[in-house]
Amino acid sequence: MSTSHARIWAGIDAGKGHHWAVAVDADGETLFSTKVINDEAQILTLIETVRERADEVRWAVDISGRASTLLLALLIAHGQQVVYVPGRTVNRMSGAYRGEGKTDAKDARVIADTARMRPKDFTALSTPPELVTTLQLLTHYRADLVADRVRLINRLRDLLVGICPALERAFDYSAAKGPVVMLTEYQTPAALRRIGVKRLTTWLERRKVRGAGDVAAKAVEAAQSQMAELPSEQRAAELVCDLAHQLLALDERIKDNDREIRETFRSDERAEIIESLPGMGPILGAEFVAIVGDLSGYRDAGRLASHAGLAPVARDSGRRTGNYHRPQRYHRRLRHIFYLAAQTAMMRPGPSRDYYLKKRSEGLLHTQALLALARRRVDVLWAMLRDKRLFTSAPPVTQAA
Repeated sequence: MSTSHARIWAGIDAGKGHHWAVAVDADGETLFSTKVINDEAQILTLIETVRERADEVRWAVDISGRASTLLLALLIAHGQQVVYVPGRTVNRMSGAYRGEGKTDAKDARVIADTARMRPKDFTALSTPPELVTTLQLLTHYRADLVADRVRLINRLRDLLVGICPALERAFDYSAAKGPVVMLTEYQTPAALRRIGVKRLTTWLERRKVRGAGDVAAKAVEAAQSQMAELPSEQRAAELVCDLAHQLLALDERIKDNDREIRETFRSDERAEIIESLPGMGPILGAEFVAIVGDLSGYRDAGRLASHAGLAPVARDSGRRTGNYHRPQRYHRRLRHIFYLAAQTAMMRPGPSRDYYLKKRSEGLLHTQALLALARRRVDVLWAMLRDKRLFTSAPPVTQAA
């Protein structure tokens, strides 16, 4: 069958339940606009329909996450070229089109047009290795579990304030397991006073709580500072008991998830190299691999640092040159990974701490010195992965030819 176009661009506004596809030709004229259910049969029909209209098709999507997994898998499996157009870019480009309305059809048209006008500005998408997709799934799930844990702790502390403010202040429930175990049985000042320090210590020791004596002493001391019974205390105590059980169960789920992340990450040949860098443990290393993949999308260490927001961007105008600022568009989680790793490495003697102290002596603030250290460590990690060698405190010796 003869085709009427040499090349067309198909933009897809991806969603969980359905997508909207718009195809444009080389002049930007819309060839068709249609809604596609997120279903294999309908997506395959869309691919065939578009391929019949041109010799070459360039696809562009605005989501590269779980919502577009089926769509991207089918496109790549059928040999289609797909690029990722960020949602921020689509939002800003929409202002150049007529009308203030926002629809899926308009967004898909903007995506297709943007890919047509800027063919070399966007990242091509490909199917990541099984290990990378597994780490992406596990690390995202871990982030959800940690967020749930924070919410549970906030609810628990809020309820405890309505029972005994002194008991709420006595412990850091986010860091210590013992006080949470205690709250599964004893939540009110009256109950803690009745059991006393000695019996509470024995009760906690039977449940293998570390520092049971200290936990019991602090809890009873807080209970003795309040004799008044507050309104709805008993009902609030029941809710605290329920939240404490949920929190302990959630901690076990996070522990199991962390173990699976470590095992999956360490099955990668790069794991030993990444973990040899001070501050990069298996969890941060797994998140790093989940984000950057095999590093094929980065030309050099500078590109990786730019993606992490650790490379300043120029804002020159007229005679003002050399005016660098913190970037606004970067991967927040990738930056956080390098920041946490630098913070951990800075606490121990070694080259990272020496570099941090050097930057502090130059007048940089704590955060600025940590970011400078994080930027330096990007170069180090890049070189380690490129040369496939472990981290050493001393630089490698270069032999003369």
